[in-house]
Amino acid sequence: MKNLSKYTAIGLLVMLLGMSSCGDSKNKTAANKEANSEMEKEHSEGGAEEVLLTAKQFDALKMQTDTLQMRNMSGYVKANGQLEVPPQNEATITTVVGANVVSIEVIEGDKVNKGQTVAYLSHPNIIQKQTDYLNAYSNIRFLKKEYERQKTLYDAGVGSGANFQKAEAEYQASRSMVNGLEAQLQQLSISASGVRNGTIYQRVALRSPIEGFVQKVEIKTGQYVEPQTDLIEIVDTHHVHADLMVFEKDVYKVKEGQKVTFNVQSIPGKELTAEIYSVGKTFEQNPKAVHVHAEIENKEGNLIPGMYIQGRIQTDNTKTLALPESAIAADGERFFVFSVEREGDNWAFIPYEVTKGTQDGEWIAIDFLAEQKTDVEYAQNNAYYLMAEMKKGESEEHGH
Repeated sequence: MKNLSKYTAIGLLVMLLGMSSCGDSKNKTAANKEANSEMEKEHSEGGAEEVLLTAKQFDALKMQTDTLQMRNMSGYVKANGQLEVPPQNEATITTVVGANVVSIEVIEGDKVNKGQTVAYLSHPNIIQKQTDYLNAYSNIRFLKKEYERQKTLYDAGVGSGANFQKAEAEYQASRSMVNGLEAQLQQLSISASGVRNGTIYQRVALRSPIEGFVQKVEIKTGQYVEPQTDLIEIVDTHHVHADLMVFEKDVYKVKEGQKVTFNVQSIPGKELTAEIYSVGKTFEQNPKAVHVHAEIENKEGNLIPGMYIQGRIQTDNTKTLALPESAIAADGERFFVFSVEREGDNWAFIPYEVTKGTQDGEWIAIDFLAEQKTDVEYAQNNAYYLMAEMKKGESEEHGH
């Protein structure tokens, strides 16, 4: 009986130890599951991993960062066109008299002020006009005195009415000639008072009638140019605007005050915005469309009239968060974007899981799985590179 009691006690002890061991195993399993769950949660909400780039890597990759933007991803009308300036902001410089080009003072692309000399012309005809003016001015002084003398005699009743009328007619005709020649000199930018004082100008200046930039120079030094020939074109690009063509089926959707987003080839990857200030009231026949004019709000770069543009007119104000396609990286069936922070000389990129929505060109609507701060900046490109770097870091950690 004593031996039986001894074996019974040993059996109970073994069972208790087994139960204790089983309990510890279950607790460890539960703890592991909880830890794995936390890791998955951190991975989906961001903050579990980060990718560090040096300043040199950041520059080499041409990383772009910005805060999240609200964007209209639907409810728009596509429209193409070109950059234009109003007619009053373009000028073509010509000459009123045939002459030779003595010198050219500007080249294409130069900025010029209103009244600035752009070229000089010279020709015997120009000298002849000054000589004609000087002779006419000298003659009018004599005719004026004769007119005044005949008037005095006529008023006193001792002069002939015919002589007075002849003197008056000759004086008036001479005065008209002087005024006409003086106006011609003014068109040639020649000082009439200087000519009256005996100065004969060998060359005349062509001046810009507006402020702007030289768009075309169509003359050469020594070239003879005919009157009214286009010599130099000036464009005031301060007033460049978007001129879009909207097809007949979409005209009813478009109105003044709507926003336009568009791209130009001279600024790749940059989107410009404008606001419609005028909608045409007549159709162009080929293609059948109306002109829509929009004032550019964020002018930058070299915007030249005639540049082709591709735009979208926003007809619906519904907006959503969106990022460029290159800012979103896939990890299996999941998608991530990367927030960015400066850490000393390095840049830290942290992944956040998102869901993708509507795509418009290179832009994709997104929705975060966790609430985000509004002042955080996100990578706008190279998301796949950042994801690859993050994966490489994870592999190295597992290898250890």
